[in-house]
Amino acid sequence: MIVCGTGHRPTKLGGYGNDVADKLYDVAYDWLSDRVNDIELVISGGALGWDQALAHAALSAEIPLVMALPFKGFESKWPKSSQDFLHELMQSAKIEYVCEEGYAPWKMQKRNEWMVDHADTVLALWDGSSGGTGNCIAYANKVGKPIVNLWEMYNGR
Repeated sequence: MIVCGTGHRPTKLGGYGNDVADKLYDVAYDWLSDRVNDIELVISGGALGWDQALAHAALSAEIPLVMALPFKGFESKWPKSSQDFLHELMQSAKIEYVCEEGYAPWKMQKRNEWMVDHADTVLALWDGSSGGTGNCIAYANKVGKPIVNLWEMYNGR
């Protein structure tokens, strides 16, 4: 099974602290490690929050990782520590740039569609709100991909 992830940024998850990052990682790792023999690949979009936690957990569980990034340099306005963490994850992943360089909001959705199109299952951390994660969920529903939403698991920790 190929799993791609979609989920919120830290602002919707409780902030940018280590406690939130650790909680995100734990939820992702617990779900992946329970299914490690069934998962052949994880696809992460590389964004702050759920995407990076899922990528980190996949690498820890020794599951091959593809980082589907919207365009080269999409992280350039992030704090240096966040850029460094993304680059660290990228060292152990196959990198797929979905669009040409240069910022445009639609490129994030194009990246999400690429991930869904290349996955068997969507692993979400979604509170039901609108935004990029909601758009990705809508696309997954439109093309008939199964969605596993870990929102309850995340909130139960």
